[in-house]
Amino acid sequence: MKPLSPPSRQFRDQRRQMTLFLTNSMGGKKQLFVPHDPQEVRMYVCGPTVYNYAHIGNARPAVVFDILVRVLERHFGRVIYARNLTDVDDKINAAAAEAGVPMSAITERFTAAYHADMAALGVRPPVIEPKVTDHIPQIIDLTGRLLAAGHAYEAEGHVLYHVPSFPDYGALSRRRRSEMIAGARVEVAPFKRDPADFVLWKPSDDAQPGWDSPWGRGRPGWHIECSAMIEHHLGNPIDIHGGGMDLQFPHHENEIAQGTRARFWIHNGFVTVDGRKMSKSLGNVLLMRDLLVQAPGEAVRLALLSAHYRQPLGWTAQTLPQAVKTLSRLYAVIGDGPEDVRLTKDSPLLARFRAALDDDLSTPAALAELFTLAEAAKVVDAGLRPRYIAALVEAGAELGLLQKTERQWRAELAICCAGGADVARIEALHIERSAARARQDFASADRIRDELVALGVAVEDRSAAEQGT
Repeated sequence: MKPLSPPSRQFRDQRRQMTLFLTNSMGGKKQLFVPHDPQEVRMYVCGPTVYNYAHIGNARPAVVFDILVRVLERHFGRVIYARNLTDVDDKINAAAAEAGVPMSAITERFTAAYHADMAALGVRPPVIEPKVTDHIPQIIDLTGRLLAAGHAYEAEGHVLYHVPSFPDYGALSRRRRSEMIAGARVEVAPFKRDPADFVLWKPSDDAQPGWDSPWGRGRPGWHIECSAMIEHHLGNPIDIHGGGMDLQFPHHENEIAQGTRARFWIHNGFVTVDGRKMSKSLGNVLLMRDLLVQAPGEAVRLALLSAHYRQPLGWTAQTLPQAVKTLSRLYAVIGDGPEDVRLTKDSPLLARFRAALDDDLSTPAALAELFTLAEAAKVVDAGLRPRYIAALVEAGAELGLLQKTERQWRAELAICCAGGADVARIEALHIERSAARARQDFASADRIRDELVALGVAVEDRSAAEQGT
C-alpha cells in the first residue's frame, strides 16, 4: 500500500467544487467529504459473521455502502472498498459442534449463501474481502504492539485492552462511562483491571479453534480483528469506516482505542419489523433467502433504499409488494430500454437526482427524482422521450436499479411472484393483451389484465403514442 501524501494544490482548488456531504458519526454533523488522496478513496465496512443465513438487517448495510461506493466512484474514480468476513467466532464454533462438522464447513456454506443473496440484491463484491482466519499473524502482531505501548496487559491466558489507558475512549458514541460499561454488556471477570477492559486474545481449549501465540494457544477477540485487517489492507488512517448503528459501540469505539483512524465514520440505522426490533425470540427475523422467493432482489433493494440510511427502516407486510408495484410502473416507462442516447456527464436531466445523493445519500429524495423523470417521459414530446428514458436508466444505475428491459423484469417477476408460473404463459398473455388493445377490444384487454394480476404480475398501460416512441 502506497503511503499517503499531502493533497496537491490542484486538488485543494478542486475541493472547492466538491458537493458530496456525508454525516460523520464522529461529531454527528454533516460534513463535506474530502478523501486524503484525490485519486483514491479507502473504505472499510464491517461484514457478517458467517454462521447463519443473512437477514434483512445484514442486507441493509451491504446495499447502503454499495450505493456509497457508486457515488464515490462518480466523484473520485477509484475506490478501494474492503468488507470483511468474520469466520472465527464462538457462534460459529457452537453451530459446528451442534452439526458435528468442522468449523470451515459452517463458514464456507454460509459465506456462499451470503454471496448469493448479495448478488441477488445487485450488491457488487468489494475490492477486498478479508477473512479473519487469514490474518492471525497480523492480529498477533497488533496485540503485541498494544502490549508494548502499555495499552494492554496479560491475565490468566488472556490479553486485555486497558480502556483507561486511552483518554478519548467514548468520543465516537458520546456516552458517559457508566453507560458504556452497561451498554457493552461486559463479561465480569476477576482478572480485569477495569470493568470496561475488553479481550484482544483469549485461550482456546481442545474443542475450540486456536492458534499458537506468545500468550499460548488461543484465538482473537472480536474487536482486534477489524483493526488488524484495516491496517494490513488499507493502511491507517482510512477515509471511511462504516457499518450498522449497532456497531458504533462498543465495536467501533474499541477499534479506535486500538489505533484505527478514519476521516469519516458512517452508520446505517436498524430495520424494524412491524415496529419491533428483529429478534429470534419474537420470531420476526426476515431471512433474505425467504424474501427472495417472494419478490426479485431488485424489489428488496428498492425497499431497503426507501428510507434514509441513517433512519430506522420500518418493514411491514406491504413493503415488498409496494416495491414490486413501483418497479413495474418504472419498467413500463422504460419498455424495451433506451435508444442509443448519450447523456453528457453534467446532463441537467440528472442534476437534481445526483444532488439528492450528494446530500448525505438521500435515497428517498433520489427516488422521488426517478419518479419525476418517469412521469416526464410519459408526457414529453416523442422526440425528447428517449433522452428522459436514458436519464431514468442512468440514474437507476447509480442506485443499482432499472438495468433490465420491461420484458426481462416481467419474466423475473413471474418466476418469483407467481410461484414459478410458466414464464411463456405470462409473456403470451402480454402479447395477447397488446393485440387486443391495438384493435380496441378493451373488454378482452381488461379480462387479460385481470388474469395477469391474478398471477401476481403488475400491469400499467401506456398510450399508443407512447408505445410508438
